[in-house]
Parts: sequence; C-alpha cells; structure tokens
Amino acid sequence: MESAPVSCSLCGDVRDPSDPAALAWAGERDERGRDRWLCPGCTRRHTRDIEARLPVEWW
Repeated sequence: MESAPVSCSLCGDVRDPSDPAALAWAGERDERGRDRWLCPGCTRRHTRDIEARLPVEWW
C-alpha cells in the first residue's frame, strides 16, 4: 500500500522520496492529530516561529 504524497503545508511543494533532500523535511502533528509537513525552505524561513511554538496564523 502506497502512502499519499507529502506536500508542504505552507507553499505546497511536493516531496520526492527519492531525493536525498527529502530527509530535511520537518513534520509535526497539529492539535487535531493531523500530520503537517514543511519543506526545507519553509522550515528555514520559519525556524524562530517553530521554536517559539507560535500559531501558524502568526507566521
């Protein structure tokens, strides 16, 4: 069974599992129990927001 493709919840970029950069994607589980993924670019851009646990609406 194949899983659904992973995409960035901010910019919509789709992760290519065969690309070594796929290991740099950041994942988290939101308050509703759903998985959210961020591409490496969005992760770098929002590192302070992530570390401060700011709501996504504030990013």
